[in-house]
Amino acid sequence: MAISQSVADGGKEVTISIDGRFDFNVHQDFRTAYRDQKSDAKYIIKMNGTDYIDSSALGMLLLLREHAGNDNADITITGCKDEIKKILSIANFERLFKIN
Repeated sequence: MAISQSVADGGKEVTISIDGRFDFNVHQDFRTAYRDQKSDAKYIIKMNGTDYIDSSALGMLLLLREHAGNDNADITITGCKDEIKKILSIANFERLFKIN
């Protein structure tokens, strides 16, 4: 499990990559990846290496959305495996995030 972050375009684009399990154990690392970034930045959540997601991860994504401006947030979730896409769909996250 690993959370990594990169910032581009003078802080206007923040990419957070999640490898392994996305669950409560990575809460602090995930929060650290965005908390000092601009709230109006474009956020890209790369889940290419994510094997598992639980309800606490859904909550973490909602906290990121709140940080990024709620309805004004520009957050894209990419690289999801079919099982994870299904979970996000059941939770109606396609209404809150761009999911590719």
